[in-house]
Amino acid sequence: MSMSDTTSSATPEAMSLVQLQAELSQAHAGAEAFTHAVSHDLRAHLRHITAYSSLLREELGADMTADATHFLDTVTQAARLLGQQMDGLVALSKLDRVTPKKVALDQPALIAQALAGLAKQTAGRQIDWQVADDFPVLHGDAAMVQQVWTHLLSNAIKFTRPQDGARIQVGWQTQPDSGHCELFVKDNGVGFRLSETAHEQMFGIFRRLHSASEFEGLGLGLALARKLVERHGGAMAAEGGLDAGCVVRFTLPQTLPN
Repeated sequence: MSMSDTTSSATPEAMSLVQLQAELSQAHAGAEAFTHAVSHDLRAHLRHITAYSSLLREELGADMTADATHFLDTVTQAARLLGQQMDGLVALSKLDRVTPKKVALDQPALIAQALAGLAKQTAGRQIDWQVADDFPVLHGDAAMVQQVWTHLLSNAIKFTRPQDGARIQVGWQTQPDSGHCELFVKDNGVGFRLSETAHEQMFGIFRRLHSASEFEGLGLGLALARKLVERHGGAMAAEGGLDAGCVVRFTLPQTLPN
C-alpha cells in the first residue's frame, strides 16, 4: 500500500489527532525558542548594560556628580528589574509544558511551608492568622500548589502592611456538584478600587493596581498563581474594594482529569 493509500484511508478522527499533535509540537518548539531567547540572547545584552554602568562609575570616579550618580543608579535598578521580569516570563512560559503530578495534597502542610518561605516578610509583624485546619483531601501537584499559596499569602502579607491590626484568613468551602473545592485567602488590607478592568488587571502580566512606590513587586505573582491553578483544571478570581481588603479564591478539582 502506498503512502497516499494509507493517508486516504485514515479516519477523520485520526487525521485530526495527527494535526493536533503537530500543532502541539510546533507550539512547544516556539515556547522553547522563546525561553532560549530570553534566557540567553536578551540576558547577554542585559549583562552588557550592567557591566558598562559599573565601568562608567569607575571611569568617572571622584568626578561623578549627584545627577550622574542618580542616572546610573536608575539604569542599574532598571536592569535588575528587567532581569527579574525575564525570569518571570521564562517561569510562566514553562508552565504550559509541565504536567501536574497527582498526589493527595496536605493543604495545612503546604501553607506552613509557604509561610516558612515568607518569614522575612512577616518578621516583626503582628498578624492575626486564621487558618482552617479541616481542609478536605484534594489531589494535584504539591510543589505547584505550594507556589500558589506562596504567591497569594505574599500578597496578603504585603498589602496588609499599612494596617495596625492585620488579619489574614485562609480557608475553603465546597462547590456542590461541581467536582471542585474552593480555597481562599482573605485579608483586611488596602484592597483596590473596583472597576470593570480591575479584576483582569490583577491577573495580567506586569500589571499592577498599586504603584511601585507604594508596594514592591513585579506584577507577576497572581499571573503565575492563576496559571498554576489553570494547569490543574481550576480557576481563580478576586474581589475587594479600596481600603476594604481583598479575597482571592481559587478552585481545585477533587481529582485531576486523566
